[in-house]
Amino acid sequence: MRIDSEIKLDFKDVLIRPKRSTLNSRSEVSLERTFSCINTNDGSGNQITWTGIPIIAANMDTTGTFEMAKELMKKKCLTAIHKHYMLEEWKEFENECIDKENITRYVCLSLGSSQNDLVKAIQIVEAIPAIQMLMLDVANGYSESFLHAVERLHQEFPNKIIIAGNVCTAEMTEALILAGASVVKCGIGGGSACQTRTQSGIGYPQLSAVIECADAAHGLGGLVISDGGAKVPGDLAKAFGAGADFVMLGGMFAAHKESGGELVERDEIDPKTGQSQLKLYKEFYGMSSHKAMKKHHGGMADYRSSEGRETILPYRGSVAYTVQDILGGLRSACTYVGAKSLKELSKRTTFIRVSQQLNTVYAQYTTH
Repeated sequence: MRIDSEIKLDFKDVLIRPKRSTLNSRSEVSLERTFSCINTNDGSGNQITWTGIPIIAANMDTTGTFEMAKELMKKKCLTAIHKHYMLEEWKEFENECIDKENITRYVCLSLGSSQNDLVKAIQIVEAIPAIQMLMLDVANGYSESFLHAVERLHQEFPNKIIIAGNVCTAEMTEALILAGASVVKCGIGGGSACQTRTQSGIGYPQLSAVIECADAAHGLGGLVISDGGAKVPGDLAKAFGAGADFVMLGGMFAAHKESGGELVERDEIDPKTGQSQLKLYKEFYGMSSHKAMKKHHGGMADYRSSEGRETILPYRGSVAYTVQDILGGLRSACTYVGAKSLKELSKRTTFIRVSQQLNTVYAQYTTH
């Protein structure tokens, strides 16, 4: 047993200090990034590049849907399609995409680490070769078997961008990149639908995880995704400021028209008028929840417990409005520190630790 007594921080623990800026308008800020992806080969000996706005809808069946992808493509954002779609559904999605280049840039195929998952991925990629990103996703990225799965996937698809996770420390970030991953997904227990920290006691404050994992990945030429803990647009600015190359969102993209989950109607009394009115909600749950396990695996195995929350959220309409709010917040953050592009944000970010009182106010705000 040992204790690491160094202070570790979450998004709620800091603010970004403003700096003098020559920018006159948010419209001057570019949010697009272009990345060269290590461990890839375009067939000519060059690394594959990706260009777009590096925000990703999480690969949960309540957010990583084909409907979400169709909408986020319009904003040049990514969708990690959840792994429970079958081959025929992928083919139908491809047929509905007018511009096949959008599949190359803005869609990621998710899979687990089993042999069956690998076989399924091979079938889908053979049918839809435009898919460029593969996400090998497990809850615990610290096992030797997971490293071997990354190696196998890289050997099978040397011309694809491989994303692997989740981890939350520098040494495992390095191990995954050396095993063949181009991008490492960092974050354990921070998601709004995740109960890993309460069920197992395992986790790492997200801001510190991003800082440490990004430093490790960038030293090897790799990239990182901040996955979990972002509740408001300002949290994305903090994640990018901390060195994240991409930010993945679950709860912020949940409960929209394009999201998965059942739509729920409730008769509720309006506290202002006293009148009954119909309100709409939509399901949102973690992929380790009882509901997800029952839906996709026939139930929870007797050797494990639920590490995912189940809830309903107020229905939010089209995700386009939420994306606009997020992108506007990011542009605003850039103007406050004088960053003309998202790429410059981390170079111009100075974090200030906030008081416990402000921390409490922030927590109360983001839970509503």
